Amino acid sequence: MKVRGIRGATTIRENDAELMQRATVDLMQKLIAENGLVPDNVAAVFITVTQDLNAAFPAGAIRALPGWELVPLMCSLEIDVPGGLERCIRVMVLYNTDKDQSEIRHVYLNDARSLRPDLAGGSDA
Repeated sequence: MKVRGIRGATTIRENDAELMQRATVDLMQKLIAENGLVPDNVAAVFITVTQDLNAAFPAGAIRALPGWELVPLMCSLEIDVPGGLERCIRVMVLYNTDKDQSEIRHVYLNDARSLRPDLAGGSDA
């Protein structure tokens, strides 16, 4: 079994706690569905937000998902690069799996699709 990094990102239109929570849950639900994630196989989830988002902790939204209460979660700030994508929530799930790297499905939603157009595919569907 290997540890694979599974990436995801989304954006919201304003710094609002409810929007942050909903966007985080939506992103995680898509990552779970695309990759068949089981909380017991998650080593950790790292979440970053851009400096313009401080209304809520995205980790709280993930922790509220059924079965995710004990998964180690950590939030931090994204590097504030001039011209970078605004109001962005990014996650990296470290997942124990036998899947090959090519089988991992990363999810990029909303304006975050511009971060990795090569991987974004139909993730907004």
